[in-house]
Order: sequence, then C-alpha cells, then structure tokens
Amino acid sequence: MSDILKVACIQTNTGPVIEENLKVTGEMIRSASSMGAKLIATPENTCHMRTPTSEKLKSAPAQDNHPGISFFSSLAADLDVWILTGSMAVRLNEQKLLNRSFLFDNAGKLIAHYDKIHLFDVVLSDNENYSESKTINPGEEAVIASTPWGGIGLSICYDLRFAYLYRDLAKAGAKILTVPAAFTVPTGQAHWEVLLRARAIETGCFVIAPGQTGEHEGGRKTWGHSLIINPWGEILADAGNAVGIITADLDLYEVDYARKKIPALQHDRTYKVSA
Repeated sequence: MSDILKVACIQTNTGPVIEENLKVTGEMIRSASSMGAKLIATPENTCHMRTPTSEKLKSAPAQDNHPGISFFSSLAADLDVWILTGSMAVRLNEQKLLNRSFLFDNAGKLIAHYDKIHLFDVVLSDNENYSESKTINPGEEAVIASTPWGGIGLSICYDLRFAYLYRDLAKAGAKILTVPAAFTVPTGQAHWEVLLRARAIETGCFVIAPGQTGEHEGGRKTWGHSLIINPWGEILADAGNAVGIITADLDLYEVDYARKKIPALQHDRTYKVSA
C-alpha cells in the first residue's frame, strides 16, 4: 500500500429530500473518484437537512431500511473507493435520532460507525439557536477505524471543540482525523479554521473536514470551507463557500515526521488544579 493517499472532501448544500441529495452527492463522489481519490468524505447531514429538527425526526429512517446505507455501500464497491458518509440521521426510536457517521471500504463493507458525542445546544442570537439534544441521542464511544493507511479517528462537527477527544484518538492510534460538519456562518467564520488547524497541530494528524455550505430549508446558513490539513497545521485545500470538491495527496510519513519534531503526545503529565 502506497504511503501517498489521495483524499477528497465533498462540499454540498443538502436539502430536505433524501433521494435528491443522494443523487447529487453520488455524482460528486463519482467525480472525485475520477480525480483519483481513494478516500472520499461527505459532510454532516449528507442525506437530508430539515429545519426544525423535529421534522427530521419524523422523516429519518431506521438504519435497517435507510436508503443511504445501501446507496453508499454499492457506490464504494462500484468505484473501488473508501467512502466516509459524514453523518446521516438514523431513527433510534419514536423520540430520538442518532447523528451517525459511516465508513465503507472499497468492497462496500461497513467498516465502522460513530455516533456524535457532543451535541450542539447553543443560543447564538435571538434568531439563531439550536437544541440537538431534544431529538438526538448522544454517542458514548470514540471510534478509530482500521484502514490500509492506518487508524482513522471519527468525529462530527461540534465534537471539534473538545480537544481531549482528538488527543485520545491520536494516542490510541489515529493518523487521520475526520470532522464532517454543518458549521453555522457566525461560528464558522470565527472558529472553524483555527480549531481544525489546532487539532492537527496538537495531535500530529491529518485532518479531513468536509462541510455543508450555503442556505438551507428554513433559512439556516452553513459556512462551507471544507478543509484538508496536514499534521503541521498547514492547509492543503480549502473549498471556499461554493458547492464542489477538493482533493489533496496525503504523505502519511508526515505524521511520523511531525510527531518526532514535536512529541507532545508523549509528554502528558498528571497534575492537580488548585482553586
């Protein structure tokens, strides 16, 4: 297996209809494959975005009959690529959803899934507030997927603000971190890039962060700017705010190089807090 991995981020403007979103995203994944990408990642809420979230609860399928599962599995096998479906809303029961990320290998096998641990319950302004915990059940397990290129640590959107998660993933073997997202415009403009670069620098990992972009049903606006970042914190590709595809070649040797230069993962110490 080559130490060079071409990856792609798919930046979409997802709407409320699952079938329409699958069609558009599938076409973009095919384009990314034709560019040579072997690992292709889509954003949070790949299959549909509904506002309010209560409407998503009504329309989200259970995993057993979710059309996105078979769609992305078949597409991965057909194209001989790995696909990270950033997240799909999966019905858990009548009251709750799971915000679940799926990783399919190039044979279409579901290798790993991850449920978003940290839920976005914030008030940004009088006109913009979010309460994911009302309809989403939080995950309880951090996940590293085993791949031909090393461990891939999975996360979703708001998880990005919790640095300890990524440090734990890196110390447990992750070389690549994925952060599919639907960041808001105010928080994206202020924090998205700096947080992603910080996570890469702190862990010595590559970061792959596909995002939603533009205005969605109900007036919600997302930041875009899907990013691919190397372990030194340098941006390899930025999608801007348009729907589209970015790619980058990851030299996996850079993980070892960065960690030898700054072996911070080996320098943890215990301490107490006096207040």
